[in-house]
Amino acid sequence: MMKHGASKIARRLVPAVAAGMLAAQPLAAQQALPVDVATPLVETVVDWDEYTGRFEAVERVELRSRVSGFLESVNFREGEIVEAGTVLFVIDRRPFQAAVGRARAELAAAEAEQERATAMLRRGEQLVRDRTVTVTTLDQRRAEKLRADAQVAVAQAEIRVAELDLEFTEIRAPFKGRISDRKVDVGNLVTAGDTLLATVVSTDPIHLVFTASETDFLKYSRLNADGSRMSSRSAANPVQARLIDETGWPHKGFMNFVDNELDPNAGTVRGRATFENADDLLTPGLFARLRLIGSGEYEALLLPDAAVLSDQSRKIVMVVDGEGTVSAKRVELGPLYRGLRVIRSGLAPDDRVVVSGVQRARPGGKVVPQDVSIAFPDAATN
Repeated sequence: MMKHGASKIARRLVPAVAAGMLAAQPLAAQQALPVDVATPLVETVVDWDEYTGRFEAVERVELRSRVSGFLESVNFREGEIVEAGTVLFVIDRRPFQAAVGRARAELAAAEAEQERATAMLRRGEQLVRDRTVTVTTLDQRRAEKLRADAQVAVAQAEIRVAELDLEFTEIRAPFKGRISDRKVDVGNLVTAGDTLLATVVSTDPIHLVFTASETDFLKYSRLNADGSRMSSRSAANPVQARLIDETGWPHKGFMNFVDNELDPNAGTVRGRATFENADDLLTPGLFARLRLIGSGEYEALLLPDAAVLSDQSRKIVMVVDGEGTVSAKRVELGPLYRGLRVIRSGLAPDDRVVVSGVQRARPGGKVVPQDVSIAFPDAATN
């Protein structure tokens, strides 16, 4: 009775197992899903290093008077662009005009004394020839003539000083730039060399100042030594910048200064780039991202960022062999170049990398590779 029941169960299982095997075959076939694969794009590139910097005016001056006096007028609109030589402030001129008049009067008196001394000397020379006066008297008259000449020179110098003081009552813009608000109102006493009246900053061109690490400084020095990249101390290396609300790198400039020593406390060196600023968008004090050439030219393999996966702290890409089998390769990443990622190591130029449908690829699994080509994104710029 038991044998008969077992045979009936076995007869039922055989068709069921066969049916399951038949169902598994289409399921296995469905696991080989299509993915896009491509070989890395090979391109000659250069690396760009990025820093954060702050814009500073090329020229900045604090306006202070060279003479003391009461402020008479303010001749500008606060915050406007002023041209070089524009009269911005005027100190009460009347005391200085009087000083010029007094100096000119003293010069006239000195010149009159000079004429008298000259005439006395000539008369003395004639009297000595006539033996009417002694040589000692002639020497005294010569001394008086020299003293009168000196007094004339002193009086002329006093006039120049007085005229300079009168000129200094007008405080002018030393260069074209944007002026701040006035710090002193009309009627207040201005002290020479002490009272701050306003500040003026130039706007075009403008500097972008940043700091680089000691490691970067050494890298640039070694690149200069082996001829891969000229030092920014001797070459106007190109730089690019963007403001916090901008994409891409719309502002083009060049390096014009690297400091002569590193900061021993921070281990950084100060660099400076210059940018044109005709539209006055770049304002002193603004922060910006800056990038500059950080390597010589070299041949690199490029992939879309979408092809790169993270495996804990490692970066990997999925590659497909000729039989459609997927395997993972660990790679070392470089910077972005025109929208594609530089692969520094771990990948061969002929590797077929999964660039689309990466979620369908599993190491050891099968896929149906569809060959495509990698191109730079249309919107990407250098």
